[in-house]
Amino acid sequence: MEIRPERHTDVAVIRELTTTAFYGLAHSSGAEARIIEGLRAAGALSVSLVAVEEDQVLGHVACSPVTITPVQGSWFGLGPVSVRPDRQRSGIGQTLIRAALQQLRTDGAAGCVLLGDPAYYRRFGFRSDPALTYRGAASTYFQRLVLRGPPARGDVSFHPAFQQ
Repeated sequence: MEIRPERHTDVAVIRELTTTAFYGLAHSSGAEARIIEGLRAAGALSVSLVAVEEDQVLGHVACSPVTITPVQGSWFGLGPVSVRPDRQRSGIGQTLIRAALQQLRTDGAAGCVLLGDPAYYRRFGFRSDPALTYRGAASTYFQRLVLRGPPARGDVSFHPAFQQ
């Protein structure tokens, strides 16, 4: 399996893959593919990696800038992360997340935030922090990973593309 940046020819496949991967999930808004497209259109898709095997895209991960009030460092949001349903639970998502976090480190990001299952994301070093909130509230599902410097404090806003 190869992890590489998305190509123009991957865009339609990423849309279909993301829609299929999130279809029917309780935590899904059904807007994940539109979020990725909105980020791409706004030039805010900072990291967009695909997992490819035998010329087939099996998974995708996106990262985009977040705003922290009061203003602090270069922080990013992780997600959506999608894996083709017939290949889920095979390590593809983990590999994509690790590659995306490495790309953020290489690019000098201060940290990364996400909304997700603490039991899953703990393996990557994510932790909830009551000093960092989303929509003004602390949550065990809202988590951060410091990549360099001190932990951020404040309220996080994701890119407007997430308001789908």
